[in-house]
Amino acid sequence: PKGGAAKQLPKVGKTSLIMSLVSEEFPDEVPLRAEEITIPADVTPERVPTHIVDYSEAEQSEEQLYQEISKANVICIVYSVNSKKSIEKVTSHWIPLINDRTDKDSRVPLILVGNKSDLVEHSSMETILPIMNQFQDIETCVECSAKNLKNISELFYYAQKAVLHPTGPLYCPEEKELKLSCIKALTRIFKITDLDNDGILNDNELNFFQRTCFNTPLAPQALEDVKNVVRRNMADGVKDNGLTLKGFLFLHTLFIQRGRHETTWTVLRRFGYDDDLELTQEYLFPIIKIPPDCTTELNHNAYLFLQSVFDKHDKDRDCALSPEEVKDLFKVFPYMPWGPDVNNTVCTNDKGWITYQGYLSQWTLTTYLDVQRSLEYLGYLGYSIVYEQESQAAAITVTRSKRIDLQKKQTQRSVFRCNVFGAAGSGKSGFLQAFLGRNLQRQKQIRETHKSYYAISTTYVYGQEKYLLLHEAIPDVDFLSEEELACDVVCLVYDVNDPRSFEYCAKVYKQYFIDSKTPCVVIAAKSDLHEVRQHYSLSPHDFCRKHKLHPPQSFTCNTTTVPTKDLYTRLTTMAMYPHMAQADLKNSTFWLRASLGATVCAVLGFAMYRALLKQR
Repeated sequence: PKGGAAKQLPKVGKTSLIMSLVSEEFPDEVPLRAEEITIPADVTPERVPTHIVDYSEAEQSEEQLYQEISKANVICIVYSVNSKKSIEKVTSHWIPLINDRTDKDSRVPLILVGNKSDLVEHSSMETILPIMNQFQDIETCVECSAKNLKNISELFYYAQKAVLHPTGPLYCPEEKELKLSCIKALTRIFKITDLDNDGILNDNELNFFQRTCFNTPLAPQALEDVKNVVRRNMADGVKDNGLTLKGFLFLHTLFIQRGRHETTWTVLRRFGYDDDLELTQEYLFPIIKIPPDCTTELNHNAYLFLQSVFDKHDKDRDCALSPEEVKDLFKVFPYMPWGPDVNNTVCTNDKGWITYQGYLSQWTLTTYLDVQRSLEYLGYLGYSIVYEQESQAAAITVTRSKRIDLQKKQTQRSVFRCNVFGAAGSGKSGFLQAFLGRNLQRQKQIRETHKSYYAISTTYVYGQEKYLLLHEAIPDVDFLSEEELACDVVCLVYDVNDPRSFEYCAKVYKQYFIDSKTPCVVIAAKSDLHEVRQHYSLSPHDFCRKHKLHPPQSFTCNTTTVPTKDLYTRLTTMAMYPHMAQADLKNSTFWLRASLGATVCAVLGFAMYRALLKQR
């Protein structure tokens, strides 16, 4: 920190204070102004280098004073305890002058320093306390004596502490309680630490918290002592031998009231907060490098963490999150990250609640489409803290370049993107929703304002669980973005009952994909309706034959039961093995192998899911 000692009336002894600190003895001759002094980090309790800057009215201009005020992290206003005039000048001159020169939202902490305490029998504190109550910027007041070295090192320790552990953002002295922003931050910390979400920090959780923040567990007796302090001071601070949120907040109030701000600041900073009690950009957005042609996925540890977060909030153990449970899960966020469209992006149960599978799918989607947002969300949930990682970046796998996958004819990726093209009304939305197990009847219940242009769920390819991400592209064929063209497999959807529908598919294919290595599939949607002749020079079958594409795949979501997933498994298989999709064009066993693999794994998957349910 850079400190400034603002000068009062002449001869209050501020230069003597600086000289006494440095030489550890009272100077016989005192210059008008001390040179700027740097106290090295290794001799200060907080291990931070400190620059002490003196000011002299006789030697320096007001402009120089203003410059020093603007650069200071903390300002010590020195008065003489035996001079009433110098005490009055604190409020009449110095505090207004400093406040005029500093931004209201980022005021510099002030320390009132009563020097020459060796000359009086009484304390000036009675006069000073009302001033401290009047001005919130005053961090503390200390009486000292440059002559007999009383409280000199303490004065500069308090100055450091005012910068590193300020009271202002945490506590309101008038109300004698924590400020709202501090309560909000500590409540999030409590919720993250409450690993079983029962509203109480048990001994294991308190030890986890202690180890996380201070690198040392608490002895059993120390734990009991902490709880006893809370018990003695409030009725509902301890419940079932664990600390409640009220008790947790009370402890931090107590730390601050006893001058141990550094304890609360250590906790806040460990959980990612800055001096304004906002989560830092470095905490929320750790650096992660993503080369072109690579994608982002969650790794095994990230999925384990997200499963634990789901279990923590799935109170009724029905493997789905009710609206209340979703709300509870996101209480550690400053805003609600999921809108109603999420329920139409992933699998839900009969009540429309997001299932366990749907929940993991949404996280997979966010990580794939917007990894920065995924890092931010994991930051709010405290991933790096709970899993003791350097940052949320440890949760992300950056896949190798798709170009290398194509060369090696194999991929380690788990998420594959399928962009769905089709004219307006061709059945694209129905195709997306059917992937989530919704037939036409269920789709009709979706509000237009809650519509999603994405759908994501799992499929099984040769025994491996993979995510397929469907994206409904905008119908305007001349304005397709790079994002809408970059994918692993393409679906061209046309309505068999609309004679003008196929022309759009042909146009998109010829304009964007005819020379691409991306596999393309033509979907003959609404196949439950009467098929009409398409107004195009070639029939869909002839078009596919000419361009060496698989024959059009019949599809309908107008079923009485859940629509079949076979087609989506085939799409995932093509995305995983684009070279095989081309090579096996004349060989119908490609589709057969994909479908058979899906059926076997779906049965296995269901058995595992039921086992998981039993376990939970």
